[in-house]
Amino acid sequence: MNLKTSLLPALCLLLSVPAVAQDTLRSHKVITNVQMLGIGTVNVLDTYLSPEEYRGTELRYVSHSVRENGSRLSRELVHQAQLLSVHNRKDNNNELGGFYNFQYSWHYALGGWELGKGELCLKAGGGIDTRLGFLYNTRNSNNPAQAYGQVNVAPDAVAAYRFHLWNCPFQLRYELQAPLLGLMFSPNYGQSYYEIFTRGNYDHNLVVTTPVSAPSLRQLLTFDFTLRHTTLRIGYLGDYQQAKVNGLRQHVWSSLVVLGIVRKFSINKIIP
Repeated sequence: MNLKTSLLPALCLLLSVPAVAQDTLRSHKVITNVQMLGIGTVNVLDTYLSPEEYRGTELRYVSHSVRENGSRLSRELVHQAQLLSVHNRKDNNNELGGFYNFQYSWHYALGGWELGKGELCLKAGGGIDTRLGFLYNTRNSNNPAQAYGQVNVAPDAVAAYRFHLWNCPFQLRYELQAPLLGLMFSPNYGQSYYEIFTRGNYDHNLVVTTPVSAPSLRQLLTFDFTLRHTTLRIGYLGDYQQAKVNGLRQHVWSSLVVLGIVRKFSINKIIP
């Protein structure tokens, strides 16, 4: 067997690899991720710290991801981190706060309809919504801070309208979420954190919440447009979290303008 004859099978195998690989590449997942920054006003009340409402400014970071796999089902993952600084009416006291929110939801596509020069898509579903955080009052000595921890089962709905103008793609999107049933941590009226964590005196500190005791709402209205090969998102985020449990009232009402960058990824899998 000469050299040319021995190399012929290997050469054929190498030439066939690109064709085989191209045939076995299949798209399974499309991930749309948006990184957003928000700024706006916030209204805070926590009667454990003070009977007064505090108003001020909030900064928020939002990572919003939608994962689709070609079926009617899609997943949504949202991370939010917020920092706020508020003051009372007399402007002689301040409160500082920080919160982290994580949402994991499943959505079912109800369908798409031609509307005008675009397509309207509706989704409905729900999932888990969690929230951790703190609020610190700069003047209190006995009860200077309040801790927040809650988890909710929260249904939500999405409406997205995609259309073209001047040969450019646009999208108008609205998402609404409201908790249905949850579990939250709260000290009881007149109870200190020393009693809870040092002396171990439990006093109904884990409370089941419903829309009656914690009527909360989160909504996001956005507009996507492309500028020099980059898709940008601008919108409004209204986040109204509140509860009345254990004889205490609390709320954090946020109204923010958000701006971010939209990126879309396609994940391909090589099937053996």
